[in-house]
Amino acid sequence: MNGRSDYNILHSTGKQIAHAGPTWRHRGRLFVNSRKVDAVVIGAGAGGLCAAARLAHAGLYTVLVDDHDRLGGRASTEEIDGFKVNIGAIAIEFGGVFEETFHTVGVPLYIRTPEPASSFFIDGRLIDVGRGGWSLLLGQLTKQASRILEKFADARSGNLPDGRQSTEDWLKGYTSNATVHALFRNLCAAIFACNAAELPARAFLTYFTSKGAFKKFGFCPEGTIGVWNSLATAVRRNGEVWLGTPATEIHAANGRVSGVTLLRDGKPMRIDTDLVVSNAGPKATVALAGETAFPADYAAKVRNDLRPAANIVINVASREPLVDHPGIVTFGRTRRLCNMANLSATCPELAPPGWHLYVAYAVPVPALGEFDSDAEVALALTDLREQFSNFDQAKILSIRVMRDDWPAQRSCAGYDLPRETGIEGLWCVGDAVKQYGNGGTQACAETAKIVTDAILAARPPVPQASRV
Repeated sequence: MNGRSDYNILHSTGKQIAHAGPTWRHRGRLFVNSRKVDAVVIGAGAGGLCAAARLAHAGLYTVLVDDHDRLGGRASTEEIDGFKVNIGAIAIEFGGVFEETFHTVGVPLYIRTPEPASSFFIDGRLIDVGRGGWSLLLGQLTKQASRILEKFADARSGNLPDGRQSTEDWLKGYTSNATVHALFRNLCAAIFACNAAELPARAFLTYFTSKGAFKKFGFCPEGTIGVWNSLATAVRRNGEVWLGTPATEIHAANGRVSGVTLLRDGKPMRIDTDLVVSNAGPKATVALAGETAFPADYAAKVRNDLRPAANIVINVASREPLVDHPGIVTFGRTRRLCNMANLSATCPELAPPGWHLYVAYAVPVPALGEFDSDAEVALALTDLREQFSNFDQAKILSIRVMRDDWPAQRSCAGYDLPRETGIEGLWCVGDAVKQYGNGGTQACAETAKIVTDAILAARPPVPQASRV
C-alpha cells in the first residue's frame, strides 16, 4: 500500500431520530414552519455531547447533529461477532470535568473500575505502581530515578521546560536507560497518540503534575457508547439529536454566525441560529463556513498549526487469557505497541460467554506525519506476539488506523488552537482545542465546559418557564 490505510472505519446502524416536519410541538413549545433554534452543535463526539447536554440543561433549545448513525464519534462502540468493541477511546475517567458534566445535567455515568486499574508489563512481568507511583517504577529501572523525580517535583512548582524541547530530549538529560525511554515513549503514545520525540516535554509534565494523570478510570459495560447514550438523554430533554445528518454549510455574515444547512433525510435543511458549537475540528469547521469568513490569522493557524496524531487500534478476542490483569497495562520495550486493556475482566457483558476481550493500542513512527499503514500494523502485531506467547490462538476482531481526517487526536497536545474562531457565535470544542497539556475524553469535556460557561455568561438568563 501507499501509506493510506485500507483498514476502513466501519459504521454500524444506529437509531436515527425521525425528522419532525414543518410543524411540531416539543415539550410544550410549538414550532410552525420554523427552522430556528437556540443552538446547533455539530458532531456527537465527546466534546459535542458534553456541550449540547450543558446547553440544553441551561435552557437553550439545542439540536445536536452528526453525520454518522451512532453517537460517540471517534470514541464509540460497534458490535462484531457478538462482541461490543471500541472504535477509539474506551477508558473513562472518574473525577474532573467529565464526571462533573454528568452530575450537572442530571444523568448517570455508569462505569466500572478495574482493580488494579493500571500496571506496567515489562519483560513479561506485571508491575503494579498504584501505591508506589513513579518512585517505585523508576527505582526498579534506573539509578537516575531520583534526578527524574526531582524534575517532576520542579514541574509541580511551575518550573517547566519551554514548549520547544521534546519529551525524549528532556529525558535524555537525566538517563540513557533504554527501558525508561521506552516507558516514556509508550506513555506518550497511550495518552497523547504520539511519540516522545514528538510531544513537548512541557505538555507531558503538565499532564502528569497538574491534570490528574488518568489515575482513576473505568469501562462502561455497554461499551463506551453507553456513556454517550446517557448524555444524549440530557440533550433530548430540551432539544433533539439527529444522527445520519451531516452539516453541509455554516452560514456567517458580518463576523457573526447565522445558521447551519444540514442534509436531513437526503434533503437540504437550513436551521437559523446565532449559536453554533462545532466538534468537527477546526479544519472541518473552516471548510463548512469558508475560509474567507474567518479572520486571516485564525485561518492561517488552522492551515499551519494543527498536528493530527495517529494511532492503531486492535480489538482482540481469545478463549485463553492473554494477561492476568483486569485494567490497562502499559508496555516497556516494544516497537509500536504502547498499551492494552482487558475489557471483559471488568465488564463480561462486552463478550460472549467463554471469551476474553482486549483492545491494544499502537502508535506509528511518526505519529504526526506520513507513514506506511501496512508496515506499522505489522510491527504492532509482531509486538503482540512477542509480549504474549499464546497470542496466535486469539481472534482479531478489527484493526483500525486512526489518521488523516479521522485521527486519534485532531491535534497533538502542545499544538492546540483557540476555542474562539473569530466569528461571533461560532465556537470549537474537542481534542484540537484542549487546555495545554490535557488529553482524552476529560480534555474534550473540559473544552465543552469552558465554551458553554462563556456562552451562558454572555447571554441573558433563560426564563425558567421555557426550560421545558
